[in-house]
Amino acid sequence: MPVLGWIVFTTILGGALSALAASVLLLFSSQRRIGLLPHLVSFATGALLGAAFLGLLPHALEGAGADSYHRIGATVLFGILLFFLLEKILLWRHCHNDDCEAHGPSDQHRASASGVMILVGDGIHNFLDGLLIAAAFLTDIHLGVVTAIAVIAHEIPQEVGDLAVLLNAGLQRGKAFTLNLLASLTSVLGGIIGWALLEQATELLPYVLAIAASSFLYIAVADLIPGLHRNVEARASLLQVLLIGAGVFVVAATHQAVH
Repeated sequence: MPVLGWIVFTTILGGALSALAASVLLLFSSQRRIGLLPHLVSFATGALLGAAFLGLLPHALEGAGADSYHRIGATVLFGILLFFLLEKILLWRHCHNDDCEAHGPSDQHRASASGVMILVGDGIHNFLDGLLIAAAFLTDIHLGVVTAIAVIAHEIPQEVGDLAVLLNAGLQRGKAFTLNLLASLTSVLGGIIGWALLEQATELLPYVLAIAASSFLYIAVADLIPGLHRNVEARASLLQVLLIGAGVFVVAATHQAVH
């Protein structure tokens, strides 16, 4: 399969799977969903960290060459600061539960506005995910697969929270699912545009991979892990560590298997 085919296939699959999984999970009782989501978030944290440290950063450093290590480090730092600013303007804020403090205000007027904001933010985020997946596939098919797995792992709990916000904004379930799916599939457009822009600019790939790594690191450390810290029970904490480790393991094993 050509590289573009891999990009289109994985972005469509990721967008559709995450939106479908979110809809299925919202059929669960609130108590069961609340119990399940932290496990998904823990696994996603491990997958993102594993993809960043075991896949994206090594390939970025290898592609840039020994004389560019400092530039790669500076690019990662720039990316983290960029995503911090994006989150400040609510374009990168993720919901992982039914009551998101950023997007889930109580009154109907504000809830409706939050629904629009979350669609815009989710569309931008998924578009950028598509760009980063394209850069990974253009670097190495195996790296692309690993990156896509990490994105999908994170998208599922995110889409559950996003869909809950859309329903809270007063949308009917069918319309909320359709809009959520369309926002998820902006990753396909990002992937195609990324392929078109980067195919002839391979010298930029290491720096785009560094941005991808900073995105994964920021989401894991600033967005996901603080939510996991809210539960300090010993049993829950142990399970979180095990699931984070499982996420890292799946990424590492996939990276080895596809080679």
